[in-house]
Amino acid sequence: MGIAWSNLWRHLTEDTISSVGITYTAFLFVPIPIGFFFKKRGLTFKKYGAAAVGLGLTLAACGIYTIHSFITIMGTWIIIKISPKHSHSLTLGWTFLYLLYFHKFTSFKFPQTTHLTKSVQLLLTLKMVSVANEVQEFIQVKEQEVTSGTKSPAVGVIPEIPGLAEILCYSYCYVGLMTGLFYRYRTYHDWLNQSNPSEIPTWKPLLYRLMMMPVFATSFLAVSYIFPPEYVENAAFYEKGLRFRLFYMMPVSFVFRMRNYVTWYGAESACITAGLGAYPSCANSQPGRGPTVEYESLSQSADGKESSVAYDYQTIRNIDPYGTEFCIKVKDGIRCWNMTVQWWLYQYTYKNTASFPYVIRSAWTMAISAYWHGLRPGYHLSFYTIPLCLAAEGAMEDGLLRHLSPSSRACVNCTHWFLKMRAYDYVCVGFLLRSFEGTIRYWNSVYYCVHVGALSFFVAGKAMGALRKGKDDQKRE
Repeated sequence: MGIAWSNLWRHLTEDTISSVGITYTAFLFVPIPIGFFFKKRGLTFKKYGAAAVGLGLTLAACGIYTIHSFITIMGTWIIIKISPKHSHSLTLGWTFLYLLYFHKFTSFKFPQTTHLTKSVQLLLTLKMVSVANEVQEFIQVKEQEVTSGTKSPAVGVIPEIPGLAEILCYSYCYVGLMTGLFYRYRTYHDWLNQSNPSEIPTWKPLLYRLMMMPVFATSFLAVSYIFPPEYVENAAFYEKGLRFRLFYMMPVSFVFRMRNYVTWYGAESACITAGLGAYPSCANSQPGRGPTVEYESLSQSADGKESSVAYDYQTIRNIDPYGTEFCIKVKDGIRCWNMTVQWWLYQYTYKNTASFPYVIRSAWTMAISAYWHGLRPGYHLSFYTIPLCLAAEGAMEDGLLRHLSPSSRACVNCTHWFLKMRAYDYVCVGFLLRSFEGTIRYWNSVYYCVHVGALSFFVAGKAMGALRKGKDDQKRE
């Protein structure tokens, strides 16, 4: 027992920390206490101080490769300056073309660029597309006001077009800079201009996350020690039996989820200590988007005095661990994962293909997401598997599930949940292996079980749907 514990301790203090990266861990947790320093400061101090901290972190993490983010920002600013009416589509083209160069640059020529460099560039791409779209929305609202002669409230529209200094400060704001958490320029602008930061809660939402992070971290460390994900790349792994290979994708996926829970709870904590993304609960904020209805930060009590209202941090909520683990459908699980980025994908990708069938829209969105993550074949193979699972889910819903009694549906939901989790596991292995050869090798070793299963359920669902429709037609005749 003593030897086992000593081996585990060595793993926790050496191997695992080395694989995750001491640097990444530091950049994850350092912004959390810094937020207390910025929360109650004035606009100018927040604006330039947060950007200075973020730029310092970026230079420390990326070094000379900070030039990638600077070029992306300058290109976006030039587009907004020259053609603000068409800035969204032009910026989308500019940033994603530059992302192609960046992925090739970091993947094949200069492997010494860090994971943090990639994190900064990916989040910055989302920010630049968003700020360009917000500029375009602002212009459209102003034109409508001129045409109608009235001023109508537009929820979430920026009050003015940001200049170069504002775009730079938004881009390099230290909050969420490297941890996969996206927020709009309007959210950033509202943070700078908070009139009552002392009313915004900190400790209750923060402590919830800080209490859960050790649970996720301990689970990650323990399971990754017993079932190291890299073992899947070992030739000895494929000498094991089929049941072992099928089983092993479960702890690999579990480790991946736990690691991301820690990362995103850390990012949310940094936002909370700074007060960024806090809005009155009556604003009905959504992750990524922010408020969806007009709101007042203060309300009037019965005696006419100002009284505090409840606030929440839904705008910067990036993960729902309970929903991810226990929701029934693949479709619902996607909505619980990386929620602010999911909103970005929905807003700027999925909605643009409204005329296409659901599965085509989902496939296009997954293709954009895979491209955003990188050029590694494993990303694309994994993301392209998800639309097949969604199609199978939809076919079974139409053909069978929605016609079941409540008691039968409850029993079937257990099986549905189990299959959803195995789809997660299967896709996750490809996402982690990244290479085409490694991904196909593993999937082949488990006989492409999720692909075959999803295709079988799709065919069965369609057949049952057609049979049910035929019977209904006969009854009407």
